[in-house]
Amino acid sequence: MHDNDNLTIERPTFVTHLECAMKGDRYPADQVHNLSKAGKPLLVRYDLAGVKKALSKDALRERPADMWRYRELLPVRKCADIVSLGEIMTPLIRLPKLARKLGGGEIIVKDEGRLPTGSFKARGLVMAVSMGKALGIKHMAMPTNGNAGAALAAYATACGIKTTIFCPADTPEVNVSEIELQGATVYRVNGLIDDCGKIVGEGKAKAGWFDTSTLKEPYRIEGKKTMGLELAEQLGWDVPDVIFYPTGGGTGLIGMWKAFAELEAIGFIGSKRPRMVAVQAAGCAPMVRAFENGSEHAPRWEDAHTIASGIRVPQAVGDFLILRAVRESRGFAIAVSDEKISSALNEVAREEGLLLCPEGAATYAATGLKYPLPPVTRTLDRFKPIDYAKL
Repeated sequence: MHDNDNLTIERPTFVTHLECAMKGDRYPADQVHNLSKAGKPLLVRYDLAGVKKALSKDALRERPADMWRYRELLPVRKCADIVSLGEIMTPLIRLPKLARKLGGGEIIVKDEGRLPTGSFKARGLVMAVSMGKALGIKHMAMPTNGNAGAALAAYATACGIKTTIFCPADTPEVNVSEIELQGATVYRVNGLIDDCGKIVGEGKAKAGWFDTSTLKEPYRIEGKKTMGLELAEQLGWDVPDVIFYPTGGGTGLIGMWKAFAELEAIGFIGSKRPRMVAVQAAGCAPMVRAFENGSEHAPRWEDAHTIASGIRVPQAVGDFLILRAVRESRGFAIAVSDEKISSALNEVAREEGLLLCPEGAATYAATGLKYPLPPVTRTLDRFKPIDYAKL
């Protein structure tokens, strides 16, 4: 085995089509798409029966430990189109002291800071840029609160795609400088990320760029879903009881939920699912409000503010997908204050030596709030034989 086998050995590919996440209508693969005709995200669909025949757990064990080991479940068809900066399988870090402090169980952090450009945004953008290269896109634009812009700039520069990036005026200078240093043209905008998104959308026809905004192209979900693929494999083809996820645009939460469904379809895991918890900041919590109101969509959150700028997303185009995953998994959406985020960041660092970003710290803050999980409802059919050993 060579460390770059996943990038150089051609694998069979199984993408069949794209599908509107709301209406279910189909769109051809291998063509440039943004949203569906209904203005909703497109999901990549695969011949999962074919994947099941082509891919085995034994075969995976023989491959290098990076996110490209799951090529059969990814949309990039040819090695020549992969734009990689070294996307390793990120480690799972246990927090035993804090687990005991919270009363038992196990707390595990998936350390996405080990990825290129220092955040999980690399997963989504490496896939979007690789598909951009495959489809002949020459100019990509996006709004960002910081980390996503850095990832887009890095990968696009690596393969010669031009990038234009818009960020809120209060984006930290370190993020703006990183984006510009990695080759993008970057603008500060006197507004929030959705205001930046409007500029990207309006400029699409006039400037000729491709809109790479969250969930407005199909492939960032496919990159983010590798978090779920890795997590299941690292846990011996099992899934956690609960996943707390920092939720702004929610691509990672949506992607992991998709990953678990695909893994079950190819026989790698069973029907067990983690309860998905969407964690937001109290100063920007549209998903929490929609969840508590029983709504399918989350209206814009006015006057959005939080120290966790990565989840300061007033309105998400994939709101219904986030809420579906949360409800289908019997999870919940919860908001934490900036004060609790700061406290959680300090506590994890001092107790366990792991320095979290504010967005990550929000998830630890949420674990301590003891939000009541919905009870598990189990049913029995009295007209069918009962396997008492499984009760």
